[in-house]
Amino acid sequence: MPLTTDLGFEITLIDAHDLGKEQRTGSYVLHGDDLTIIETSASPSVPYILEGLKELGIDPAEIKNIIVTHIHLDHAGGAGLLLRSCPNAKVYVHPRGQRHLADPSKLILSARTVYGDEFDQLFDPILPIPEDRLVVMNDGETLKISENRVLTFYDSPGHAKHHFSIHDSLSNGMFTGDTIGVAYPQLLEQGFELYLPSTSPNQFDPDAMLNSLKKIEGLQVDRIYFGHYGVSENPSSVYEQIRSLLPKYVEAGEKVWSRFESDSFEKKHEELTKALGKEIQDFLAGENIHPEGEIAEILQLDVSVCSMGIIDYLAKKK
Repeated sequence: MPLTTDLGFEITLIDAHDLGKEQRTGSYVLHGDDLTIIETSASPSVPYILEGLKELGIDPAEIKNIIVTHIHLDHAGGAGLLLRSCPNAKVYVHPRGQRHLADPSKLILSARTVYGDEFDQLFDPILPIPEDRLVVMNDGETLKISENRVLTFYDSPGHAKHHFSIHDSLSNGMFTGDTIGVAYPQLLEQGFELYLPSTSPNQFDPDAMLNSLKKIEGLQVDRIYFGHYGVSENPSSVYEQIRSLLPKYVEAGEKVWSRFESDSFEKKHEELTKALGKEIQDFLAGENIHPEGEIAEILQLDVSVCSMGIIDYLAKKK
């Protein structure tokens, strides 16, 4: 099965097979004068990206720009490794993320604490990026990559403070990383578009997330390119689902917190994961959608991570 999908507007999506799963995390290739990649996923995904470039007939030495929406390892963990194959590229990052790409020791320590023995399989290696190959992009700054294509960077916190979203003038699309959620293309064959908030730790902020959504909505984009996974040409549905579900996520967290306040993080996490799972199950059942198999496993994984972020948010708030 080909790794690449032509999305039109001189954009190709490479399936980066995050966690070894298809349609989980993608890298976007923007063709033109200055070849640009948006998102690198984790290091185990880099061979898939390089193979995807090979399918496209692109020598990695031709890549000029590598952009990461934020520094979570499933979006930027592979940047250092990919850069080794792209000798003429620079990496574009949010101001709050620069130091962690230059010295990823804190990222590595944090991930090892969370993932333990699974760290190496999921993320290794995480390589530092030389400072002279890092470029910080501030809110509103632009990057012209061809005569007819300008990228504009927008600070978009909520999922993380080190997050920006990138507007593409040619497609009038926005590369949103995780700012306004995750898409599940596996359900499209059942005729349903599903977009869920991504509330992972440790900088989740629901108010900031909704403000970022409002900013993106105000730009009147025609399409949204997700870090997970693919493109939506129905932005209004994205906004509607995130606005509807995000308060329900937080409300479920507050209910669990009030009932299990004196219990451990593990207990709160277990209970909230159940509650969010039921919230999504009920939502999908209302659309006559009943996920099974791998998509059910992916939803369960995402719900578990989202639960961690909500509990972390509430702990700081309390």
